[in-house]
Amino acid sequence: MTLKDPFNRPVSNLRISLTPKCNLACIYCHREGEKAPKEPLSAAEIAEILRVAAHFEIRSVKFTGGEPMLRPDLLEIIRSVPAGVESSITTNGTCLAALAADLKEAGLRRVNVSIDSLNHETYKKITGTDKLDEVLEGITEALETGLTPVKLNMVVLAGINDHEIDDFLAFVRGNRNLVLQLIELMHFNECTNHGDLNSVEDGLAARSKQIITRRMHHRKKYCLDGAEVEVVRPLHNTEFCAFCNRLRVTSDGKLKPCLLRTDNHIDIRGKSGKELEELFKKAVSLREPFYK
Repeated sequence: MTLKDPFNRPVSNLRISLTPKCNLACIYCHREGEKAPKEPLSAAEIAEILRVAAHFEIRSVKFTGGEPMLRPDLLEIIRSVPAGVESSITTNGTCLAALAADLKEAGLRRVNVSIDSLNHETYKKITGTDKLDEVLEGITEALETGLTPVKLNMVVLAGINDHEIDDFLAFVRGNRNLVLQLIELMHFNECTNHGDLNSVEDGLAARSKQIITRRMHHRKKYCLDGAEVEVVRPLHNTEFCAFCNRLRVTSDGKLKPCLLRTDNHIDIRGKSGKELEELFKKAVSLREPFYK
């Protein structure tokens, strides 16, 4: 049984925040909208959420944070993903090198790595510390162990890293297992360095040999000179909401129907079985496009 919301949008993707904690302090971070650290869901609770997700034919799950690799039981969580459900993770990459092989063995399919600069000084300015070498090592290890494609998430920040886009294109060029994602800065905190993605997309379009419209959110993938780049624009893509297929789970156990809203969460802490299934249905019934 596939769950559909009142706007006939099927839910096929689940994002689970494993912890609000992080070992970096990025100037733009919104931590999936979570405000204060709380006791995160246990591995057993997450396993039950994944069982219900599979019951409703959700076919992919992405683990996020904070920094999900700070969870000591991460491998146990990955192993609990039901057969037929593809799992991936979004990480800052600082712990990835040491865990990549074990994550692959546990059943993880691929990784997204948040990396906003290839310059040590700029990386430190954005994250609060210089762990760039560890991140680059993690990317290399992920590629070697087959956690692919590795998607590099670069939040475009005006006056800080927007001049590095060509450097990132050069970094991924020639490697089909590397994809660059340019991400629009969200209005969740006091960081106001919003990059001009209109001109960025115009420039990419002019240089691209092929432009592919992705099924999810109908966002565009630009293929140019052996490099693949996607532009993720939740605020200025009218189709981002119209084609949204995601349901989110906060680290403290709430179903979150929309990334951009905090007034319609459903508490599922400690719930299981039929009760949890009914709460999934309720959360999906509350989904509506934020931008119409």
